[in-house]
Amino acid sequence: HRLAPTFINHRPALSQSFAMGKHTYSREPANPAKSAKACGKDLRVHFKNTHEVGAAIKGMTLERAQKYLQAVMDKKEIVPFKRFRIGVKGKPQCRNWKVPVGRWPTKSCKYLLAMVKNAESNADIRGIDTDTLVIDHVQVNKAVRGRRRTFRAHGRINAFMSQPCHVEMFVSEPEEPVAAGDQDGSGAPANLSNTRLRSGMTA
Repeated sequence: HRLAPTFINHRPALSQSFAMGKHTYSREPANPAKSAKACGKDLRVHFKNTHEVGAAIKGMTLERAQKYLQAVMDKKEIVPFKRFRIGVKGKPQCRNWKVPVGRWPTKSCKYLLAMVKNAESNADIRGIDTDTLVIDHVQVNKAVRGRRRTFRAHGRINAFMSQPCHVEMFVSEPEEPVAAGDQDGSGAPANLSNTRLRSGMTA
């Protein structure tokens, strides 16, 4: 009698692929002693909406960011869409941001609100004053797309894809203003030395 072949799946499950090891951030904070980090992997939330929410809260203090995200979930404030604008409708609240279109992405705000609180807790554990912290860096990357099925007429099956994302966030104390350089140009502006990411891009 021939034995039936046995197939062994060596690929780990998606929920376990990031369970081990340390997360590698795209870059390190400018002042690690006065910064805290937080990240989320394979978040089941739309990439485009989360990207726009992250761009909106970048530069805010932790208190302002938490109030803003809660206000967006209550539809008292809006998230301006500046990059992924195709198909997005205009709202009267967009006038406050001087942009034509925006949305209230509730689920993205819920995830990022939890991440802001996580970063605040990490800073508190490290003994950093959380009252002066600002969101210095928010990066949203595409994760592995989820594949499901939708059944059509006449026995057809179409792909029903989802686009989760990875999010990383830095909160840091605001830097002191740098004094202007001498006339001989010895003090070069700080923005000329852009931080280079691991992917080769500049932040």
